[in-house]
Amino acid sequence: MPDAELNSMGLQAFETLKRENPVSRNAAHIEFVRCVTDALTREVGGEWEVVVFQDRSLNAFALPGGKIGVHAGLIDLVDNQHQLAAIIGHEIGHVLARHSNERMSQQVGTKMGLTLIQAVTAPQTAMGQTAIGLLGVGAQYGIIMPFSRLHESEADMIGLDLMAKAGFNPAESITLWQKMTQASQGPQPVEFLSTHPSHDTRIQDLQARLPRALQLQQQANAAGKNPRCFK
Repeated sequence: MPDAELNSMGLQAFETLKRENPVSRNAAHIEFVRCVTDALTREVGGEWEVVVFQDRSLNAFALPGGKIGVHAGLIDLVDNQHQLAAIIGHEIGHVLARHSNERMSQQVGTKMGLTLIQAVTAPQTAMGQTAIGLLGVGAQYGIIMPFSRLHESEADMIGLDLMAKAGFNPAESITLWQKMTQASQGPQPVEFLSTHPSHDTRIQDLQARLPRALQLQQQANAAGKNPRCFK
């Protein structure tokens, strides 16, 4: 599908999410997330909007068209800016790799494009559920359409390099996924892991790429990129 259509869908889906889900007013959380997001998006360019949702679940997402959502529960989970950067970088990675477009193109015909664009404004409908799920969100509505392992792995690698180029410590991505795995062993499933399947190889893949990412971080720090984002 044309990227312009996917961007339109992302924008409409994001407006729907903001309308139907409570947005956080926690100034410290908002500033923390914006600081991390600004550092990351400066590396990729374009205009990005980020919103913190007043939701205690551990989840985050990014949509075509430069829209990012972070749940408050995730902010409480992370220990520092680097771990949040790992998550947001991963989600931006999905957008940069056009994964939503791939999923949409694989499952629908071009004649349905306009219908899907309209449907994201009504996520409770069958067509709306399909559309918003394919974009990479939907857990708020009980819709789980996880990305494939290939997409997850690609987003991991893009996100790792992105956070390093922005000056964040990529080693913290491994700590982050370990924390997420521990959190998933509780009585309630972790929403982020249910919509973003975690496999045993994820941490191993990140560890294998870490030396290169650390070099990128060193270059970024030497160039004056030293993010200082605090909760």
